[in-house]
Amino acid sequence: MTLADVATPALVLDSAVLERNCEAMAQRAARHGVALRPHLKTSKSAGVARLATRGQPGGVTVSTVAELDYFASQGFLDLTYAVGISAGKIEALDRIQRRYGAQITLLADQVEAVRAAAARADALGARFAMLIEIDTGGGRGGVAPSDPELLTIARAIQQSDAFTLLGVLTHAGHSYHAPGLEAIQRIAEDERAGAVRAAERLRGQGMEVSVVSVGSTPTAVYATRLDGVTEMRPGVYTFFDLDQQARGVCRMEDIALSVLATVIGHNPRSGRVLIDAGALALSKDRSGDEFRDDLGFGLVCPITGGAPWPGLRVADVHQEHGLLATDGAPQALFDALPIGSRVRILPHHACMTAAPYDRYHVVRGTDQRVNAVWGKARGWVEGA
Repeated sequence: MTLADVATPALVLDSAVLERNCEAMAQRAARHGVALRPHLKTSKSAGVARLATRGQPGGVTVSTVAELDYFASQGFLDLTYAVGISAGKIEALDRIQRRYGAQITLLADQVEAVRAAAARADALGARFAMLIEIDTGGGRGGVAPSDPELLTIARAIQQSDAFTLLGVLTHAGHSYHAPGLEAIQRIAEDERAGAVRAAERLRGQGMEVSVVSVGSTPTAVYATRLDGVTEMRPGVYTFFDLDQQARGVCRMEDIALSVLATVIGHNPRSGRVLIDAGALALSKDRSGDEFRDDLGFGLVCPITGGAPWPGLRVADVHQEHGLLATDGAPQALFDALPIGSRVRILPHHACMTAAPYDRYHVVRGTDQRVNAVWGKARGWVEGA
């Protein structure tokens, strides 16, 4: 099978680029002396996970119950569920642990959440490891490293028979908005120092802390030191995307993921080419616009991949339609992309674009042969 045979829209994954990205991050982790626990919310795929964990202890990070169930079924049994726990999910997590013999580590930043989850776990006879989420500047969730609540949460975990305190976890998501290398490096140091400070406070109270976990792709790429940290959890680095390229975290040739689409029409009135990949196939995320103004809803490449065509972009999207526009003459665009021809679209945000699909069509370099089809998780619930 070749890309000409694949029903569109479809996800295309260049394994050569993927392998290079995974190896580069593994080398960064080794230079810093930390474990790499890749966040698999981007790919949601065991095929990707096997490359991302190669040479590593084997632990992974996930963000949905569906991902926990899927990855445990694929033999990944050391799983950090990096979303604050809610009591209503404990029963499903307990089933997954028991079914596969997995160890799921939970995350909390509220005493109330710890107590509610503990009560449910105790009723089931379930046992989990737990990390405390630390806010090192992102402002999404977590407690500040110096907040007295940190110790209160830790004691609530220790008082429960259901939970064992492992340590602390933070995510510098605000690094995605940092303007330039120096800003990313400052955030990376804040991330490291904040997590280490929180761990030291817990240890100062006689608590054992074996895990100090940090992670975001920009900070993992540009951190200058990670002393005191035990692991990092970047995710989108496996694929990269236009968002990361726009802020200088990767090069265009580091983007491993694209969406295969078919040209379905020419509109001479608007001067646009229609494709069968729209808002659902590409997503409406335009995060790269924060640093570039020429990306549209994605950049357009030949079916063989490689560099995007200069000036050609997805200018607009409807639910199942994408509209391509160019800075040049429309007729030249119509001639270059006849109806029935195929293109590949580089996405702004790989995580958002990949999420709805159920498989990857794996190619290598400019070769259009599909070497493998990799499945993936979808949705939010167990068994999805």
